[in-house]
Amino acid sequence: MKEAPTGSPSSTATDGGNQLKKGLKQRHLTMLALGGVIGAGLFVGSSAIIADAGPLAFVSYGITGIIVFLVMRMLGEMAAAKPTTGSFTDYAHMGLGRWAGFTTGWLYWYFWVILVGFEAVVCGQTIQRWFPDIPVWATAGTVLVIMTLVNLMSVGTFGEAEYWFASIKVAAIIVFIAICAAFVVGLWPGQSADFSNLTAHGGLLPNGVLTLFTGVVAVVFSMTGVEVATIAAAESEEPVKAIRRAVNSVVFRILAFFILSMILIVIVVPWNTIVPGESPFVTALDHIGVPATADLLNLVIVIAALSVLNTGMYTASRMLFVMGNRGDAPKVLTTTNKRGVPVIGILSCTVIGYGCVALSALFPEDVFDFLINSSGAVFLFVYLMICLSELKLRRKWEKERPEVLVFRMWLYPYLPAAVTIVIAAVLISMLFRSDLRIELLQGLAVWATLSIIHFATRRRRQTPSVGDDVGEVNAGAASALDRQPQQRRSPR
Repeated sequence: MKEAPTGSPSSTATDGGNQLKKGLKQRHLTMLALGGVIGAGLFVGSSAIIADAGPLAFVSYGITGIIVFLVMRMLGEMAAAKPTTGSFTDYAHMGLGRWAGFTTGWLYWYFWVILVGFEAVVCGQTIQRWFPDIPVWATAGTVLVIMTLVNLMSVGTFGEAEYWFASIKVAAIIVFIAICAAFVVGLWPGQSADFSNLTAHGGLLPNGVLTLFTGVVAVVFSMTGVEVATIAAAESEEPVKAIRRAVNSVVFRILAFFILSMILIVIVVPWNTIVPGESPFVTALDHIGVPATADLLNLVIVIAALSVLNTGMYTASRMLFVMGNRGDAPKVLTTTNKRGVPVIGILSCTVIGYGCVALSALFPEDVFDFLINSSGAVFLFVYLMICLSELKLRRKWEKERPEVLVFRMWLYPYLPAAVTIVIAAVLISMLFRSDLRIELLQGLAVWATLSIIHFATRRRRQTPSVGDDVGEVNAGAASALDRQPQQRRSPR
């Protein structure tokens, strides 16, 4: 087989000839990186953060953003050295062993496949506000069918759909920031510059400084999705370039979409008028006097839900493909069609999505809530595994293959170790908050269940050898850096 160019992943051929194809363009990955974090967590979930922390709620977003950025930098270091569709699940397998790769992969799949069903329901509920006679389950099911067809066409079709979804979300945020900024500085008709809302209602920290840090636990879940670009990069022609851009743009995304938006909201309206569960974006625009804000936001929420559903189906199916190749899932899930699409993997994720829709209709206060709550802490577990993997693999690669480290994490090992400790501290802190304790305990229960399954079935599973610091990554799309001579490049 013809070798891939330096710095790009190899073909993702499996024993049966199944392979993913490089159908994503740079503009797809750029917009996926930009729009990946914009969802209901920003448009609606931010209300609870503001109501709890007050005018300085943006500090909670800033603290969380720093943590997410540093984790992404660690992931970017590994992904640039070995671009692979399995991303951090492969690195966990390589650095920490089979158990780590197995549980991290299935935890990540679990999060996204539940989110697919959840976003379909959100879409159905939002559309029902315009068409109250249509049942939520009918709309949710229709949306799932449409997005399944989009994902089954090709990875390029997925990328094109996500490009336009993300473009609309980014445009909506930019318009919101422009309107609020004009209002704040006195450029809006009939308005003069006024920053009194920052201090006029109890001061900058009305509920104490600790609320800034407890808010980190909730904020981190609204920033999920930044890592998807490192997975999708393996299906592009220039993965290392795409990974660098995705990681480096994290700061811009968090600054523009989260921090700036939160600052403007609390200047435009008093923080204590923000109602948890109601969009602070609508509250701000209503105060300014923008017409039809509720309908406009509903449209943006529908698009955001479709975007997350689209991304979730793509990501979950690629995880199944990776784990199938690695021996951690049934081999049939690696079956691809002539367009390089893992058909069975996508359809199996869709089945789970339909199950979630049914559960939400039949048991909205019981089973479905359990699924959502138990997936809540999963991303912190995943972040913890990324940090531990980087600490282990960086040391190995520096000794044996330093030329692959073209995108290094700063101040190794001190800064990665500090980030690891902070994430562990955030997880522990969840035990001391009654509203978050159930999410942590249910997430731990899922992790424990997966661990039991791993140890109970490992002898029956034929797990191919996953490349370590110098070997081949069998999960699909290993970096060609390990199979041809290299010229040493300066670390960035």
